[in-house]
Amino acid sequence: MSALDDVAMRDGWRCWVCDEPVDADMSVNDPRGPSVDSRTADRRAKVAERLAHRACNSRKGAVKVVIAWPDRLHVVEPAPLIAVAERLERKGGRELVARCPSRKDAQETADWLVDRFSRLVPGLPVTASVDAGGGQFLVALAVVRR
Repeated sequence: MSALDDVAMRDGWRCWVCDEPVDADMSVNDPRGPSVDSRTADRRAKVAERLAHRACNSRKGAVKVVIAWPDRLHVVEPAPLIAVAERLERKGGRELVARCPSRKDAQETADWLVDRFSRLVPGLPVTASVDAGGGQFLVALAVVRR
């Protein structure tokens, strides 16, 4: 149980898949209970183990997980976040991740992305920008390598 506690403390008792809180007092056999996911995005991942709800961990199995975009965000053609995270972690740089109909929607999306990436890829210094273009607003994530 100590490995679970260590991983959970590091991850702030939040599921890395669905980004919802994990109850420390719930049974590990309960679908919403804590589990350690040891097969994250790939074998080259810097974090080998992540906290997940038992159901989230079981549902994804040995396949790459898909991080859902919240329904409250108004985005068009959102990028697959795991692939974006892998590229930014590996190469740095800048990547367009979504189009939004208004600046307000784009800023809300940018804020959510920075917050989500702080838990999805801990330690990766991600920033977001909003640029107008073609009657819409583009949201980009960037990592500056030093």
